[in-house]
Amino acid sequence: MCAREARGAAAPGVGALYLHIPFCARKCAYCDFASRAARPGDPLVAAYVRALEAQLEEAASLGLLEGCETAYVGGGTPSLLGPSLLGGLVERVVRTCAPGELSSEANPDSLTDEVIDALRRAGATRLSVGVQSLDDAELACLGRLHDAASARERVRAAVASGLDVSVDLMCATPGQTDASWARTLAGAVALGVGHVSVYPLQIEEGTEFDRRYADDPCAFNDPDVQANRMTQAQAVLEGHGLARYEVASYARPGRECRHNIAYWTGVPYLGLGTKASSMLDVKLYLRLCGAVPGLPEPPAGTARVRLTVESGARAIAGDPRLSALSLSTEFLGAREAAAEDLMLAMRMTRGAGPGLLGRAREAIPAERLEGALREAVDTGLAAWSAGRLVPTQRGWLLGNELYGLMWDLAGTC
Repeated sequence: MCAREARGAAAPGVGALYLHIPFCARKCAYCDFASRAARPGDPLVAAYVRALEAQLEEAASLGLLEGCETAYVGGGTPSLLGPSLLGGLVERVVRTCAPGELSSEANPDSLTDEVIDALRRAGATRLSVGVQSLDDAELACLGRLHDAASARERVRAAVASGLDVSVDLMCATPGQTDASWARTLAGAVALGVGHVSVYPLQIEEGTEFDRRYADDPCAFNDPDVQANRMTQAQAVLEGHGLARYEVASYARPGRECRHNIAYWTGVPYLGLGTKASSMLDVKLYLRLCGAVPGLPEPPAGTARVRLTVESGARAIAGDPRLSALSLSTEFLGAREAAAEDLMLAMRMTRGAGPGLLGRAREAIPAERLEGALREAVDTGLAAWSAGRLVPTQRGWLLGNELYGLMWDLAGTC
């Protein structure tokens, strides 16, 4: 039996794998991610990567990675690891579970030619570059280490390597105007990328921006400004052949991020690294419990389990065994899982199809479900199209209202 047939014959594991790299050159002013500044050559960085590689092997030995289709190395700044550490980690992922799509995040200031080459040789297929803006003043205000010229040059180098390249852009930021945002959008498209993600700035508690703008009404980040900039992005990107497939994601045909789609469509996934999240069905959770005996038994009626790694980077580096991890858990019943899937489906242009709606009707009281679906349509947040409930333009712009309407279906009344 060939290796692929053997893998297919095994009990299925997660569909997606996430590895979190919590190190960066400097914390950006808006960032509330699980990340910390690290000096070049910091021994903790190498020890942490070795620990992730050991956890990969242990997860594979439990059958958790059988059939894994996508993997994503995020952060923090994975490219800060350099060609040897990052390339070695990616190579280990490929050797362990051979995903069809393997993405790594990068920042322009650490995306050297050597890192790009190491990723390509190790088996990465996709690179997501944190550009954020192509305006030098805006980049400086955000606390980014690169300028617009270096971002353009590094993205072009990545595209030339043959990797599938995406760029992240941020709108409704200090100093940004409609004109500067239009220049950033057009400049990103001109780099030849196949995917663009656009996000309005969120001023998160505990960040430098939170302290800086605590007593400022932040007119630059007003909800109407956010909506205008996202509408502007849609017009520019779709006008250049990148179709929206998710509320913040645009891609050329066939260049969508399969890993992120897995998150939005209820595919089980495993997250390794500090603050990484997992979503497992009960069978996979019980398989993990075999290695982590301290995990609680799932309550009767559990449909899925969400876990978060609470162990810090130093603790993980010091003891990489899965049994040594501190994990928080959240157990969801069938009704909660169905409501969550409906909520996430409203992020996608394809919305909720007959299969998902059928599962929701089995788990959620008919009066509640049908009432919520009617309300979504009556308020213009969603519409029916060929048997699918899909978000409208109003639904895109008032996403929190639409998502809240679906998640409220998880309630007991």
